[in-house]
Amino acid sequence: MEIRLLRSFVVLAEERHFGRAAARLHVAQPALSQQLKALEREVGARLLDRSTRRVDLTDAGRLLLQRAREVLTAADRAEADLALLVAGRAGRVRLGFVGTATYDVLPRVARRVREELPDLELELRGELLGPELIDALRAGDLDLAVLRPGPVLPDDLVAHELRREPLVAVLPAAHPAAGAASVAIADLAGETLVTHPSGARSTLQPRVLEACRAAGFDPAVLEVGETGTLVVFVAAGLGVGLVPASVRALRLDGVAYVPLAGDPVTVPLALAHRPDPSPVVARVAALVAGVAGVAP
Repeated sequence: MEIRLLRSFVVLAEERHFGRAAARLHVAQPALSQQLKALEREVGARLLDRSTRRVDLTDAGRLLLQRAREVLTAADRAEADLALLVAGRAGRVRLGFVGTATYDVLPRVARRVREELPDLELELRGELLGPELIDALRAGDLDLAVLRPGPVLPDDLVAHELRREPLVAVLPAAHPAAGAASVAIADLAGETLVTHPSGARSTLQPRVLEACRAAGFDPAVLEVGETGTLVVFVAAGLGVGLVPASVRALRLDGVAYVPLAGDPVTVPLALAHRPDPSPVVARVAALVAGVAGVAP
């Protein structure tokens, strides 16, 4: 059943007059009569009772009018949704965040998407490790990932650096340096260092240990799986941490974030995705870049 014929029938049923309906549809009156006949042949029922003075709906016409309006509403909605999708303003985007960006970037991205792309379905996943995010991108389980890139990125992914941010010390509130303007990494020698996992499970721990070795010591390490847990362990007095400055967005009683003395030790934050993203993924990627591209 053609949408065009249904639209003509609905207008004719509303106007109850061939001349007015033809003018509203911008077609000749004979053409409108032919459209009605074609629709009646297709449904196998008379839809209108016509006389020289008026046009009335038959029982079949009244039923078809109700159904036709439902079909046209759905068709119009589908057309509008497709237009939004093609324009990159609707659809579904799955976006993952490394733990150290979860508390800073994730809420700001969520707010901007709600404001600028209200028709978009955004699925957010936070507190993931970099290797997990890369695996999820490659498997098609994520469309975008905000992560700390390792030295090598798989050839089937594309990454754009968003910013570089300095490491800061996260210390128990009772630590002697908690109220200082800055603390040297060397002054943390002898402390247990609470870190993200080792090996291929995290891209941040090697950078943190490298900074400690450059300061002249190898710390004792207590590994945790999530950034939030790292800060909680520090608050509990189980050690100290070195984290990107954006983690300061995670405010927790019992800890102090203190800048590092000397030349800053920086770590990159990047946005990764598969090549040739869809229009909606590309639009969200641009939004994330705008939100996250400024160092804290």
